[in-house]
Amino acid sequence: MHSFPAPAIARVEEMVRAAAADPVRAISFQGAPGCNGHRAALEFDPVCLPLPCFSFEDAIEAVKEGRAARAIIPIENSQHGRVADIHFLLPESGLFITGEHFLPISYALMGLGQGPFTAAYSHPQALGQTRRYLRERGIVPMAYADTAGAAAYVAEMGDPQACAIAPRIAAELYGLKIAAEGIEDSHDNTTRFVVLADKPLDLADLAGRPAMTTFVFEVKNIPAALYKALGGFATNGVNMTKLESYQKGASFSATMFFADIVGAPGDPAVDRALEELAFHCKELRMLGSYPQELLRG
Repeated sequence: MHSFPAPAIARVEEMVRAAAADPVRAISFQGAPGCNGHRAALEFDPVCLPLPCFSFEDAIEAVKEGRAARAIIPIENSQHGRVADIHFLLPESGLFITGEHFLPISYALMGLGQGPFTAAYSHPQALGQTRRYLRERGIVPMAYADTAGAAAYVAEMGDPQACAIAPRIAAELYGLKIAAEGIEDSHDNTTRFVVLADKPLDLADLAGRPAMTTFVFEVKNIPAALYKALGGFATNGVNMTKLESYQKGASFSATMFFADIVGAPGDPAVDRALEELAFHCKELRMLGSYPQELLRG
């Protein structure tokens, strides 16, 4: 908690106390109060108690330790792609995906004054989503742990040439002035969050509802293994909406795949496709089935 900049500490402590008093309502998120994770938690569950955590690992640990019933974590952005490290953290967390939330993203440029600014602090994802704006103005991007934390850090620094890129509410929370709004390079900018819990949803709760299933797998190291592994989804008419690869270990000979499909186990077509996938895999790990917030297909 005390890795947060000083202007954020009082608000963090207040939110931690509230969550500790009623952990069943708590949703942990990465970042300081006012960040997009905070916004996502309140949009997903307006009566939740948002619990700020300095890192994604801390947010996950809060659930594993019982300090929060759920965590909400960003996994991909429509403009800047997947969030770094998430594909490694989710499979190793021991938690399950129980929901998703799509958050429209808009950023403001904020500082002690109106500029000119020489350096902008924010989360790498936010810097990537505003890189054209920064480059055109000669502002140097500086990575920080989260967007709202960057705003608190700029307030703490007291440097009039430094600014932060964060949601508008962060300026109000940390006493900064907004120099520009809507600075994201694409105005349909959206981040997908997933909700994590220590137990998976009961599949019976998904009956009759549009659902998604997320899993990771490693195919056998033989020719055409991936082609054969994925064939069952085509032949059974199961829509795969996401397939991403990432390296497992340093040998560069083992590749893991992160996938989303429409549907859930219990559907005969999904069961047949997953059975065929498992036959061609060295490892298959289910990360959860959950209701679709945004309909696919």
